[in-house]
This record gives sequence, C-alpha cells and structure tokens, in this order.
Amino acid sequence: MAGGRCGPLLTALLAAWVAAAAATASPEQAALPPEQSRVQPMTASNWTLVMEGEWMLKFYAPWCPSCQQTDSEWETFAKNGEILQISVGKIDVIQEPGLSGRFFVTTLPAFFHAKDGIFRRYRGPGIFEDLQNYILEKKWQSVEPLTGWKSPASLTMSGMAGLFSISGKIWHLHNYFIGTLGIPAWCSYVFFVIATLVLGLFMGLVLVIISECFYVPLPRHSSERSEQNQRSEEAQRAEQLQDAEEDKDDSNEEENKDSLVDDEEEKEDLGDDDEVEEEEEEDNPASGLDEERSDANDQGPLREGSVAKGEVEPEETEEDITEQPRSADTEQGEDSLRQRKSQHTDKGP
Repeated sequence: MAGGRCGPLLTALLAAWVAAAAATASPEQAALPPEQSRVQPMTASNWTLVMEGEWMLKFYAPWCPSCQQTDSEWETFAKNGEILQISVGKIDVIQEPGLSGRFFVTTLPAFFHAKDGIFRRYRGPGIFEDLQNYILEKKWQSVEPLTGWKSPASLTMSGMAGLFSISGKIWHLHNYFIGTLGIPAWCSYVFFVIATLVLGLFMGLVLVIISECFYVPLPRHSSERSEQNQRSEEAQRAEQLQDAEEDKDDSNEEENKDSLVDDEEEKEDLGDDDEVEEEEEEDNPASGLDEERSDANDQGPLREGSVAKGEVEPEETEEDITEQPRSADTEQGEDSLRQRKSQHTDKGP
C-alpha cells in the first residue's frame, strides 16, 4: 500500500524537475525575441512610398512554389538593404489584387525596380547575388522604364487597379458563399449574374438622369425654323436641278437648229453654183462649137501625117465624120440657140 502511494508522488516530482531544468538550461535563448523580417509588406494604403528613393518589389502568392523558393534569398537581400542603400518590399497578390492590377502582374513571382518614381521590370532570377549585382552595377539603367500609360502611377493603371480590386472582392465573396455559408457554386454564379444585370440597369438609369440634367433641349420655334430651312434648301436644290436640265435641253435644241440651218445654207450654195454653171454654158455655146471645130481641124493634119509615114489606116469619108454622134455639149448649145431665137420671134410682133 505504501509503495502504491509513493509512485504518483515520484512521477510528479520528476516532471517538475525536468520542467525546471528546461527553464534554467538556456535562459539567454528564451530571453531573445524572434528575428524581425527586413522585408516591408506593401498594401494599397502605403504603396506610394515607392515613389521616393530606390526600391525592389516582389509580387508573390502563398500557394506559389516558385515564390516560396525565393523567400530565403529575398530575406537575405533585404538584410543587406542598408549596405546597398535600397528598400525591399513584398506584395501578396491574394490580399492586394489592386496593386497586382496597377503593376499589371501576369506571372509569379514578379520583381520590379523603382527609382524616384520610375519603374522597371526585373526579369532575372531571384537569387541574392544576381539581385545584388543588379543594384551595385546599376544594370537597371539599361532596362526600358515603364512610361506613359504603362506606368503604375498613370490614370490608366489606376483604373486597372480598381477593376482588379473589384474582382478580388467578388472572388472573396464567392469563397464566403461556398465555404462559410455552404451555398452551391451554381447558386453563387446565378447571384453574380443577376447582380451584374441590376447594376448595369442602374448605371444606365444614372447616365440618362445625368444627360437630362445637363442637356438643354432646343425650343420648338427654333426646331420648326430649322425644319423650314431644310425644306426651303431642298426646294432650292430641286429648282436648281430643273433649271440645269432645262438649260441642257435648250442648248441641245439650239445646236440642232444651228446644224439644220448650216445644212440648208450648204444646199442653197450648191444650188447657186449649179445655176451659175448652167448660165455660163448657155452664154457660151458658140465658143464650145468653135473649140470642137478646132479640135477636128487639128485631127485632120495629124491623120494625114500618119498616112505619109506609112501607117496603114482605113480612110474616112466626110459622110462617116458627119455621121459621128454629136456630143451632149453641142446638143445643149443648139437647143439654147433655138430657144433664144424662138424668144426673139415671140418678142418681135
């Protein structure tokens, strides 16, 4: 009985002795606080600190294996920040989606260098030696800075940050519906679709109200005058088109008349020329006969000469010569002489 009672007492004393020995074994180690990290967390409220001085920023996510592999190197780099005269920060994209949108982070981990508000993307490995050489050798000077709308401080990137922050809040709300409340995922999706439609209708209504407030409608008489002016302008254009068509028709008619007149004048000129030729022939019938007689006399000696040279030709008698048909000119001359004689005889009595 005595042995059974002493057993629990011995075990209690042994446990108390072990605890006391552990407490007194390393009093100096128990007194030291845990080492504080030199990496400064950046949020949407204090990110403007990087606009002054020189900074190196790291974007990471707790679930990213590559980000976890560079954590120790990043801590070592931050410890040497005082020597390098540089500040080191880190940004959790899960907790700060707005900053990831402001810097337009698409891959993890992502590193950025900032010097007096000018940002550059560091695309090297996240190793301490490479990071240290990047600062000491000033390799960042050969990297093209993010300027214009790509700069995180620009208005465009501020709008992008707002969109990313809204998407992050929606994602957190979706996780709250599924994890905490136990709502099915499809119910959460339906809720967000309906909320989007309602928000769109509300924004459209707000825009309509704003336009009605700032838009000043024109008075009725001014609108009526404008309509009348438009109608008068259309009527004037129609009249101008009609006048132009009439002018074209008149010009075509005048051209046709001019061509007809020219044709008639040419015909008259041709008729006058024919009359003049006929009168000349009537006035000079005797000259035509004399010319024929002279031609006949000229042919006589030529024939005689040809006979004298030995050319054998059939002899022609006076009867054959007289029997030759008279030319049309001689007949016309004789007819004209006969007409004149008849005219003189008629005038004589």
